[in-house]
Amino acid sequence: MNTEILGVIAQILLMGLIAYPLGKYIAKVYRGEQTWSDFMKPIERLIYKWSGIDPEEEMNWKQFLKALLIVNLFWFIWGMVLLVTQGVLPLNPDGNEGQTAHQAFNTCISFMVNCNLQHYSGESGLTYFTQLFVIMLFQFITAACGMAAMAGIMKALAAKTTRTIGNFWKYLVLSCTRILLPLSLIVGFILIIEGTPMGFDGKMEVTTMEGTTQMVSQGPTAAIVPIKQLGTNGGGYFGVNSAHPLENPTYLSNMVECIAILLIPMAMAFAFGFYLRRRKLGYCIYGVMLFAYLVGVCINVSQEMGGNPRIDELGIAQENGAMEGKEVRIGSAGTALWSITTTVTSNGSVNGMHDSTMPLSGMMEMLNMQINTWFGGVGVGWMNYFTFIIIAVFISGLMVGRTPEFLGKKVEAREMKIASIVALLHPFIILVGTALAAYLYVHAPQFVANEGGWLNNPGFHGLSEMLYEYTSSAANNGSGFEGLGDNTWFWNYSCGIVLILGRFLPIVGQVAIAGLLASKKFVPESAGTLKTDTVTFSMMTFAVIFIVAALSFFPAHALSTIAEHLSL
Repeated sequence: MNTEILGVIAQILLMGLIAYPLGKYIAKVYRGEQTWSDFMKPIERLIYKWSGIDPEEEMNWKQFLKALLIVNLFWFIWGMVLLVTQGVLPLNPDGNEGQTAHQAFNTCISFMVNCNLQHYSGESGLTYFTQLFVIMLFQFITAACGMAAMAGIMKALAAKTTRTIGNFWKYLVLSCTRILLPLSLIVGFILIIEGTPMGFDGKMEVTTMEGTTQMVSQGPTAAIVPIKQLGTNGGGYFGVNSAHPLENPTYLSNMVECIAILLIPMAMAFAFGFYLRRRKLGYCIYGVMLFAYLVGVCINVSQEMGGNPRIDELGIAQENGAMEGKEVRIGSAGTALWSITTTVTSNGSVNGMHDSTMPLSGMMEMLNMQINTWFGGVGVGWMNYFTFIIIAVFISGLMVGRTPEFLGKKVEAREMKIASIVALLHPFIILVGTALAAYLYVHAPQFVANEGGWLNNPGFHGLSEMLYEYTSSAANNGSGFEGLGDNTWFWNYSCGIVLILGRFLPIVGQVAIAGLLASKKFVPESAGTLKTDTVTFSMMTFAVIFIVAALSFFPAHALSTIAEHLSL
């Protein structure tokens, strides 16, 4: 047990130790300062030249968003065509068929919005060609889109008064060439050394310990797993994700992958402070996020290591904790840490089945995604926190009787309205989707039966499965309570709609707020200025996030995870 706890502590410490210098480096990259990766400049110039892009051309926030949305539309069409026709495309040694239109719609939308919700099994639902030229490609591009959006917001907030927020295409390219690609190569080499396959052969025939023959899928796994983790994507190359011994062979690979999930989101909090040259503000934001993360880790580790009380009642010892749905080589503590790490970010990869975790662990996993601001996805996690900073500044200003200001810019009704809409949109689409699914399950059983049935678990846990699916979709996470039969018309299309709304409307609102603030007259700080880089304001922001985000879901949890916990 002590060894498991030490493993958890070591991983958390390594995350913070690596994230700090990485945050400083990211800030330098986006500011255009000299870094060790400047040798990539010739390649970047070629990309700009071939694409007809002037990287020094400044964009206002509307032009910035237009570019972001257009590139996503293009890749959506690209992905749909390849997924439907993958059966006749090359690099398909296992003979996998093309996806149906509704499954391809869900898959394409999911990976395009950095969610990676998978209504298919990785090794049988895709070919090597689509794994590389849809899945891996999207995992770089969508992660870079979120990082580029944050870079634009940082540039807007750093300027005293400006109508431009940088160049989207430049930030997109820099995010790939200077940050995502180098880190992916490092992680990829470690995984190959640990035993993750990297090749294009078909299934290999192996003899099991029982003496039977089994066909095991392989392929270019080591090329895809690093960006899956570093870009907070999470889509598994194999159906069981990082619980698969080829995707995650050893405890060392497990540590590397778990650290990779949080590395860039943590670094982005530091990068904000370095970019704006307001380190204390960056530390405060990081501190709030880290506190919430550690609370979740403590709850889940204790729940999973404590075991299931119903098994205790049978007189069966649970020396290793609640091991249902977990890998023995990883252990209950390692799975519990991963379950929080993957849900405080928009990663969604798993090294154990969340459907089998204890009810309170499941509640924490969902709350992390429902709050959606504790580190979050690369770039967009900080942007969600930025939304609540605006709300907290406005409320605090009203409380002390002063005009709300953030970084020398007045926060007025227009910014507050946009921030409120963005903050309330998240619970709205999750709860409406869950309510619709629950209504159909109860009042339209014939429709559900025609779709092959949805729930393997009735009662409280069945509601949790549906709530989790929409929560994961809205938070661009992608993990699931896999007792849910989700590869149907209803789930593919309804989750696809939630995926689109949960990704693009917040980004549009957040970039718009930054653009509006940037164009306002800069107001120098005075004795009456509300300080946003203090512990007091950090506590205020935490309270606003908890009240607005977390409490919106309390009634739903009372009927699902909490009720299930009380029934044990």
